[in-house]
Amino acid sequence: MLARIHSMRDSLGPAGQRIADFVTRYPQTVIHMSVSEVAERTNASEGSVVGFCKSLGATGFQQLKILLAQELVQGVQIIHEDLEPGDTCPAVMRKIFQSNVQTLHDTSAVLDVAAIERAVALLRAAERIEIYGIGSAAPIAEDAQYRMLRIGLNVKAVVDSHIQAISASLAGPRVATLTISHSGSTHETVTATRLARESGASTICITNFGKSPIQAFADVVLFTMARETRFRTEAMTSRLAQLAIIDVLIACLALTDYDTSVETLRRTFDVLSLKRY
Repeated sequence: MLARIHSMRDSLGPAGQRIADFVTRYPQTVIHMSVSEVAERTNASEGSVVGFCKSLGATGFQQLKILLAQELVQGVQIIHEDLEPGDTCPAVMRKIFQSNVQTLHDTSAVLDVAAIERAVALLRAAERIEIYGIGSAAPIAEDAQYRMLRIGLNVKAVVDSHIQAISASLAGPRVATLTISHSGSTHETVTATRLARESGASTICITNFGKSPIQAFADVVLFTMARETRFRTEAMTSRLAQLAIIDVLIACLALTDYDTSVETLRRTFDVLSLKRY
């Protein structure tokens, strides 16, 4: 929950930011306070406090307190340490691996199981799947295409922005699109997702937790949770979370048609064996 608040803070209004700062600074105190007390301490209305809770996915202030208490008791939070110019190689290794582990843990915490199930249903029902990605998301899109091909799905990755626009505009209702965009604000992929939605296609996106333009055009949103440090941008750590979500989607898709998937994997394995000595 604290990771969600950190990620959402910049997209909130002035009152929401004051509430976010107070909760992240004094979580142990907040779990013993009433909504009125938090409103008074942050110079906000009770409605703003409740709205803040709902923007995080909680049903209200009481559930926020429960989630905070659970997180504080579990004590699993790993501090995101930034790299420093004088860091030794062992220190860099420790910090990078801890950051990656934390990204996967945080993503697991925010990922909605119902959204995964909905995405799997849309992908399985589609006659064709198109995957969009630009920049650092392009290799993730191509990996997803490879994995889906291995289980026999009709899929193509489109990583050129012009081809994305053309293909998306021609998609139609029998197509499902999967857009990968860490920021959710990249003009090319937002445009492709919008065009696909307008053509009647089912649209799914994988993006970082928080508000972003692409969500307005997505039928299903799957959130990652990555944090930025001085030497590592969010987009670097988010790749691991994006790949993990792709792994979940592939596994669930395979299990919906287990026998066919196993047979297709066997056949494609035999084909790929020709590439090995």
